[in-house]
Amino acid sequence: MTPPTPAFRGNKAALPSKPCAACGRPMTWRRRWARSWNAVKFCSAACRRAKGARG
Repeated sequence: MTPPTPAFRGNKAALPSKPCAACGRPMTWRRRWARSWNAVKFCSAACRRAKGARG
């Protein structure tokens, strides 16, 4: 699996990011999320569990 940007050479600033749906913190692309980046909504399991409690 390769990062979504072909110019990635260890420069983490070049990776895509999006806000967490629960806490609003920016999430940076991870290799683990390569296949499901469009479906990733929460930055952690804690945010996923607390999705209805916040905001």
